[in-house]
Amino acid sequence: MAPDQKPNDRASIGIVGAGLVGCLAALAFSRKGYDVSIFDLRPDPKSVDRSKRNLRSINLAVSKRGIRAVEYVDETLSRKILDHVIPMKGRMIHDKTGLKQESQLYGLNGECINSIDRSYLNDLLLEELGKSGVKVYFEHKLIKLSNVDTDPTMEFATKDSIVKFDFEYIIGADGAHSHFRHQMQKGMRMDFSQKYIDMQYIELYIPPDPKKKFAIDANHLHIWPRHDYMLIALANEDGSFTSTFFSPWSVIESIKSSSEFTQFFKTSFPDAYKLIGKEALISVYDNNPRGPLMQISAYPYNSPLGKAIIIGDAAHSMVPFYGQGMNCGFEDVRILMELIEANESIERAFLAYSPQRKDDLDAICKLALDNYYEMSSKVTNIWYLTKKKLDYTLGSWFRNKWLPLYTMISFRDDIPYSRAVAIEERQSRILNNLQVGLVSSILIYGVVQGAKLYEKWRPR
Repeated sequence: MAPDQKPNDRASIGIVGAGLVGCLAALAFSRKGYDVSIFDLRPDPKSVDRSKRNLRSINLAVSKRGIRAVEYVDETLSRKILDHVIPMKGRMIHDKTGLKQESQLYGLNGECINSIDRSYLNDLLLEELGKSGVKVYFEHKLIKLSNVDTDPTMEFATKDSIVKFDFEYIIGADGAHSHFRHQMQKGMRMDFSQKYIDMQYIELYIPPDPKKKFAIDANHLHIWPRHDYMLIALANEDGSFTSTFFSPWSVIESIKSSSEFTQFFKTSFPDAYKLIGKEALISVYDNNPRGPLMQISAYPYNSPLGKAIIIGDAAHSMVPFYGQGMNCGFEDVRILMELIEANESIERAFLAYSPQRKDDLDAICKLALDNYYEMSSKVTNIWYLTKKKLDYTLGSWFRNKWLPLYTMISFRDDIPYSRAVAIEERQSRILNNLQVGLVSSILIYGVVQGAKLYEKWRPR
């Protein structure tokens, strides 16, 4: 079905969650001619002072998968997004002294991931919904789903009353703590797991430099790796950086005052301390929330007869360390819409979605969790760096036959997550053997040279 072709029956679609994934899903269905309504618990962002918006938002990194999904829905919208991103060509690693920085490039051919402000992107998507005729309902709290696989009904609490809406199909995109998923589980056998990791995050802010706009290189994801904890920073269009401090709960809970917090930063991240400023760090300690990090896994994602489905964080919330949460959620939308086109039926598409998507979602959630160790510790390890250099060298020599994992995940949207992991496992075994061979050769060479010296200088 062409994107602008209207279905004959103009089926009604109800979506819960007006975040990034819910908004893109609403636009996708609207572009195909469906009658779409979207609901959100929060007030309209336009009515909220930007300075008072929630400080639990880690900046977003838009990569190829996310861009492809937006292009599928609306190429003009994709261009609007890309006009407001800051390309990041690699990681910039800051050492403990604050004096040395090391660039570690992401792509084989200069590819970049793109930093973008979450609020800007959400506002842009909501603006597009308004233009598309999608009905948007803020301050509507979902309290009940009924007749999920016959005549879906959603019941909401508003400021003044309880209201009901009937739809032919319903979608939950209301995040990790999804009320939609909770209600849906009551009428079906859905596996579900929720795991908190021993990690918290606090959002910080690096202001623009009055002379050169960006105080540090804008085209890198900046990382201050300290093994048990780390700091990251991503650039914003105005020259500022959104920075996030990650640590085990025991680390932040051991800090008992703002003065201890500022001293901790001064010791652990001396250059970042100067960039953020003492007074700002005191304010962060006193006022900014500490966010928990968790992973959510559910299966199947659809109701038994294919009238309801969950997507995005409602189905697979992941920790932010691979930068794929939003990209993966946007990819959910693209794959779902392609299945609707291929099956010419929403029910059949919803039923096909779960088995097709599960292995890929399991794979990226595991990668996201594993990547914290890489970012906080391995990026300074000589053996890791040697292996990575060898990996990228082989990628440069054998293009399309040897692809580093990061390239496959972030820049090759044609390779499913699970296939990328399988390819990487095979390549990793080869790299390990090459490293062992290299070390063995060095040792043998050392022994031979040592024997020659001994033979030359031994007493006669």
